[in-house]
Amino acid sequence: MNRQLKRVAAAGAVAASAVLVLSAPAFAHVSVQPQGEAAKGGYATVNFKVPNERDNASTTKLEVSFPTDHPLASVMPQPVDGWDVKVTKSKLDKPIEMHGEKIDEAVSKVTWTADDKGIEPGTFQQFPVSVGALPEDADQVVFKALQTYSNKEVVRWIEEPQEGAPEPESPAPVLKLTEAADGHGHDAAADKADKASDDAKSGEGATEQAASDSSDGLARGLGVAGILVGAAGVAFGVLAGRRRGESAS
Repeated sequence: MNRQLKRVAAAGAVAASAVLVLSAPAFAHVSVQPQGEAAKGGYATVNFKVPNERDNASTTKLEVSFPTDHPLASVMPQPVDGWDVKVTKSKLDKPIEMHGEKIDEAVSKVTWTADDKGIEPGTFQQFPVSVGALPEDADQVVFKALQTYSNKEVVRWIEEPQEGAPEPESPAPVLKLTEAADGHGHDAAADKADKASDDAKSGEGATEQAASDSSDGLARGLGVAGILVGAAGVAFGVLAGRRRGESAS
């Protein structure tokens, strides 16, 4: 009986190990997350997170392909210590407009190559990139990534996840987009700044108007006082003249 229980336990342990091995890639794939939010039509800084899945090799290169169906006119990688970065641009089949100018090329790939050891076993590395303008007519942006190890192995994270389907074995990094708070995306901050400037100008105008009104009121008050004083002087003169006439009589 004890021997049978041991066999069952051993079989269970083997099965559990197999499940962990098979499911590991789903938990340790290359992913992308924004710093804060990635709003439609706006700009965002995103991090490509690269974990090392191997015990006997380091990750020495990461290649991220950018979408061609929603090209991003502005892509600026942040320098990462120990890594060289190369930005590749390609001609667009259909030019896009950005800030009133037509753009006929966009970044198609960014490649990071390790100067030294790279991402060692049991560690991960993040690669920040500023991107924009994000599409306004999509809920997500899909990137495709190639992860190269020091033993020349290349893992292709290129499978696009499908809604309602299990996660692919090698899922591509997916950036989820949020709705712009006021529908203007990147222009929201500029709009707020413009509004603040307008409010400040309105405040200055109100202050100047109040000062002007105050000066006008003071002038009018002094004018009225002058008239009253003048009228009083005339009345006093007339009265004095009458008294002198009466005295002479």
